[in-house]
Amino acid sequence: MKRFKKILLIVLLAALAYGIRYAWVSFPIMSGFTAKNMCSCVFVGGRDPKSVEAEELGSFPLSLAGYTIDSINKSVTSTVAGMAEKKAIYREGLGCTLVNELSEAAIRQQPAPVILKAPAQTDTAYWPLGNKAAGYIPANIDFARLSKLCKQEVLKTNTKGQQEARALLVVYDGRLISENYAPGFNKNSKMLGWSMAKSITSAMIGLLVKEGRLAVAQPAPVPEWAAAGDERKNITLENLLQQTSGLDFEENYNKSSNATIMLFNKADMGAYTAARPLKDKPGRSFYYSSGNSNILSRIIRQTVGDNSYHSFMYDSLFYKLGMYNTVMEPDAGGTMVGSSYVFATAQDWARFGLLYYNNGAVNGQQLFTTDWVKKTVTPSAADQLQQYGYQFWLNGIDKKMPSQRKFSAAPADMFYADGYAGQYVFIIPSKKLVIVRLGFKNFDENELLRKILQCVR
Repeated sequence: MKRFKKILLIVLLAALAYGIRYAWVSFPIMSGFTAKNMCSCVFVGGRDPKSVEAEELGSFPLSLAGYTIDSINKSVTSTVAGMAEKKAIYREGLGCTLVNELSEAAIRQQPAPVILKAPAQTDTAYWPLGNKAAGYIPANIDFARLSKLCKQEVLKTNTKGQQEARALLVVYDGRLISENYAPGFNKNSKMLGWSMAKSITSAMIGLLVKEGRLAVAQPAPVPEWAAAGDERKNITLENLLQQTSGLDFEENYNKSSNATIMLFNKADMGAYTAARPLKDKPGRSFYYSSGNSNILSRIIRQTVGDNSYHSFMYDSLFYKLGMYNTVMEPDAGGTMVGSSYVFATAQDWARFGLLYYNNGAVNGQQLFTTDWVKKTVTPSAADQLQQYGYQFWLNGIDKKMPSQRKFSAAPADMFYADGYAGQYVFIIPSKKLVIVRLGFKNFDENELLRKILQCVR
């Protein structure tokens, strides 16, 4: 009996130790996720808090976190069982930022970009320069079938009665031909693209390469790697773009990992990742890492300089594309979270896709070098499945069925921006298509592509 009691005590102590450790490392992630997403969805996206609570925050264990919204100061505070308090603050032009490692007062003193309003003719001008659809129906598009399909997609509901898709847009030959939204969303709704931010970060690198201020084949200009004997100085800008840096970084969102620590606990996300040691020789292995993307974002800031950094992405990219309803959010240190935090309307996401469809040209101006998009869609030798380029995904080899493409319904030349929970900008040059799908749940991407492509005669 004594032996049994000792064993039981040991088991209970072990369970208690595990519970304490779990709370210590996981609760700040849960409260950070809750505070940040509630803040952004409400103050940037204009969402009803109850909708955000039910959808973005409704699953276990995120549902354990509580939150308080301060509508006057535009902030959200979250805790888990009264512990691990995290606060996210909204700033005009910058969206929402988690208060981490710096004081709220210091963060609020940081400069913000001057956000321009869309030109007065936007509502009357045709897309993509304006927001008006031209009513253009190409002869080789089965428009009736496409229209019915897209409407059905945004009206589909899950077992909880929720619309999992929020927006579905189809652009053909540079013209917006189908635009549909779920109830509660419209053409003015700014929606989070999650990892589609990586593709926008890549575009900004492309702008700087065009200007001759960066070169992809050169070592990445990261101060922490400059010391003699530091093998990380062999990491090139292209290695970061192609996710072949070799840095020891765990991308796992089901537990406390480098990715979740970076996003929810660190003030300078790029510096946190830059401090990671090497796990493999640069260029030898492919490993998808949001840390690489935030190092790229930090490089953009260092290259452009603080005086013009916050306006750079707007003046040099967003406004030139007509993306006047796009917000990129920074970390507490003021560097844009290039891995994850861009809010934009569905039309703006489509405008971004159109830039790549047009090989980097917009309104007669070439924003990239003429070979940038070609390089973007070229996988590295280390990527055995040939599924990744310069922060864009490719329609490479299916891991389970190597004899076919990842998306068997789509052409081999398709490439796409991809974000958590089913955010996509599909670019299919051979079919003259750009397709935007935004939502809060994953879906059968291949089936949707198959149905849309069947509408192209």
